[in-house]
Amino acid sequence: MARYTGPLCRLCRREGEKLFLKGTRCYTEKCGIERRKYAPGQHGQGRGKLSDYGIQLREKQKVRRIYGILERQFRLYFERAARMKGVTGEILLQLLERRLDSAVYRMGFAANRREARQLVNHGLFMVNGRSVDIPSFLLKPGDAVEVREKSRECSTITESLAVAEHRGLPAWIEFDAKAMKGTFIRVPSREEIQLPVQEQLIVELYSK
Repeated sequence: MARYTGPLCRLCRREGEKLFLKGTRCYTEKCGIERRKYAPGQHGQGRGKLSDYGIQLREKQKVRRIYGILERQFRLYFERAARMKGVTGEILLQLLERRLDSAVYRMGFAANRREARQLVNHGLFMVNGRSVDIPSFLLKPGDAVEVREKSRECSTITESLAVAEHRGLPAWIEFDAKAMKGTFIRVPSREEIQLPVQEQLIVELYSK
């Protein structure tokens, strides 16, 4: 499966803000954007004002990078959201939050979505008692996500749970730390998905 394998701090610097792609490192002074608060590349410090198209493109790239999705798959999510009733931009973000890897991250099993995707790929989780190793699997309200019995001693998971408290638990998820089990209660509202993005700009970009 195709995925971005380059330096993550470069992505944050390109968008000009923290996307929290490296977990706890993003909260320290080692964060790349803290040390170099300008875009990467030879002309990173001399970039001019963006056009309307450039602003829309940057917003789309930001959301893609937050969720770790490449262009083709992201476009499919947008097309699916556009066919559904409601506000397209809001539905797009809701679909992305329903992904299994995103839920695993939100529950605190992983330090970031990239790590969550890898854990899911390795078959460490079950959904409603069945093993699922597809990161893009879309959860429905009431679906239960838990760590497989033989994977509960995984150091990556235990270490992530130990430091996940600073992120907090979103309102649309219930979590039982002792059972290593979380439940996707409902689809979140736009106000609950606290991301620094303007999804309407993405709708305008794809509508051209």
